Amino acid sequence: MADPARAARLAQRIKVVVAQALGKRVKDPRVDAITITDARVTNDLQHATVYYTVFGDDQAQQGARAALEKAKGVLRSEVGRNITVRLTPTLEFVPDEIPVNADHLEELLRKAKARDAEVAALAQGATFAGEADPYKNLDGAEFGDDSDDIEDDEEDFAADEDGVENADEDEDADERR
Repeated sequence: MADPARAARLAQRIKVVVAQALGKRVKDPRVDAITITDARVTNDLQHATVYYTVFGDDQAQQGARAALEKAKGVLRSEVGRNITVRLTPTLEFVPDEIPVNADHLEELLRKAKARDAEVAALAQGATFAGEADPYKNLDGAEFGDDSDDIEDDEEDFAADEDGVENADEDEDADERR
């Protein structure tokens, strides 16, 4: 097993070598629209996956895939000549799905933004169904405000060695002594 950092450096080098070889060594016009976006190498340095994108329609993408498969041997020999490993890794070309996924996410964000605008337009003239603050008590204190009750409870109860007992029972016990 090689070091993962070494595999990452080798992957970057393979990406550069393949991109340069597509421009200089491969004479197929179908590879002109190919952009190498990323490369990944397994930790044993035996297999490399090269990700690419193609500018154009489906026909251009299919032509680019066929051209890469045809030029795989030339590209592998170029990679073997330009890297310093004992065995030249096999190359696998995979279309990069990141641009497709990014377009899908952008479309979802556009829809969400439009829906937010619709909700904001509906809420602009809306009023509350009941009172503006339904959690107010009649005396003006907010619901759940128990600060006065806590002070009363502290006065009513006193702690002794057994736990909590009523303060009135403590007074009765003092009178009997």
